[in-house]
Amino acid sequence: MGITIWNCGGNNAPARYPGVATAEAEKSLTSPSGPSSVVERMGLLEGQLLLEVGEDADCDGELRQAIEARVGSKLLADESDEVVDAVLLWFRDGDGDLVDELVDALTFLSETGPIWLMVPKVGTAGHVDPSDIQDAAPTAGLTLAGTFLATPAWTATKLVPRKAGATKAR
Repeated sequence: MGITIWNCGGNNAPARYPGVATAEAEKSLTSPSGPSSVVERMGLLEGQLLLEVGEDADCDGELRQAIEARVGSKLLADESDEVVDAVLLWFRDGDGDLVDELVDALTFLSETGPIWLMVPKVGTAGHVDPSDIQDAAPTAGLTLAGTFLATPAWTATKLVPRKAGATKAR
């Protein structure tokens, strides 16, 4: 007995059922040309300094290499004390307190730089619930600026510092 998957999203939309989507469908969700297109989407530029926090064996090596190729230098290790243009923060459920990690990342970030929070995608070990990110960001003084599936295993969320002196509309 086989499983029938109905795809009502159009001819090119991949089926999105945990454990059922094919590798081809997963790749189509990231980008047609792989990690280099993801790096473009992240808006990284040659000459920028990036701090990498939380790197481990499960991190996407191809994406890391594409970032290094784009910026023209190695990612700085979390022992660095330089001011950076962006932070690449790999975070998994169980890695500690997300607010603390975000505040620590802000310490080295330039005024306008983003934090790229990389979390395992839904349905994989270490996944971080989006509501946890939504709760942690404002507590750390950050605003969510977008989320997308960066690789078949990792979701990227762009977090930016709140503008100094910004006020809410009444």
